[in-house]
Amino acid sequence: MALDLSSNAATKLEPFLLMSKSAKGAAAAKLIQDATSSHGTFVFSELLEMPNIQELSKTEHAPYHSLLQLFAFGTIEDYNNSRDTLPPLNQAQLRKLRLLTIISFALERRILPYPLLLQTLQIPTIRELEDLIIDGIYLDLMRGKLDQKEQRFEVEYAIGRDFGPGKVESLLNSLQEWANTTSSVLATLDAQLASLASQTTANALSHEEHERAVEATLADVYEKHKDGNKGRGGPKYGGSYGNFSDRDDPMAMDVDDPRGSILLSGLPSSVDATKGRKFKSMEHPKSTSRKRNRF
Repeated sequence: MALDLSSNAATKLEPFLLMSKSAKGAAAAKLIQDATSSHGTFVFSELLEMPNIQELSKTEHAPYHSLLQLFAFGTIEDYNNSRDTLPPLNQAQLRKLRLLTIISFALERRILPYPLLLQTLQIPTIRELEDLIIDGIYLDLMRGKLDQKEQRFEVEYAIGRDFGPGKVESLLNSLQEWANTTSSVLATLDAQLASLASQTTANALSHEEHERAVEATLADVYEKHKDGNKGRGGPKYGGSYGNFSDRDDPMAMDVDDPRGSILLSGLPSSVDATKGRKFKSMEHPKSTSRKRNRF
């Protein structure tokens, strides 16, 4: 919700500012009546500060000075509370004060329920309320959406209003509280960012240490495997896998089988080891001694 002062409203006050320089007493009071009834004037702080207008507060025309204050920064509720001490309002003034009251609400909240506006503005029907809001939109005092289904006015924009007595100090206090809260939030965010940065650094160092440990383990395993391969002689005699007995040698052959046949270890005597065909046994002279040859 933007809070901008309509330049149109300030321009339309200019003729009344010029006349206030020479108007005094009853003429100044009449000027206030005209300014508050004028169709396009909705800001009055400059007129309120004019010397001749200020003098009214000390004369019998003081109620008009109070009336101008009401239009500058008051609402229709303020008027109802002080009705006995203020001049009566004509229809133009009443309609304008209702619009100014809607603007005051719009500066405080974005959603304005119809029941709240109807009760505060003392308008009998929703149709009259919506017509009043539409007038304010055409005058560029506010912008928003009339939601008939939800019975509310959704504010998007409203002009600013004048500050009443003590409002500036209240605003400054609110801004100071906001600044303190913002500083506290920023300090908390900085602390969290520092903590996250520290945690990220610690995680990176832990990851690097883990990687180094893995690499060292892999290198150690590789060296042990390499040293183990050097100590192996393969299937040759004298190596770690070469200590076979005669019975374990798959290539051992019986030369002096009593039947005079050549036997290949693990194969039947009547089968050729290379071709898988049967063959006749070869007879050899019997010998009293037995020899085993190894190939």
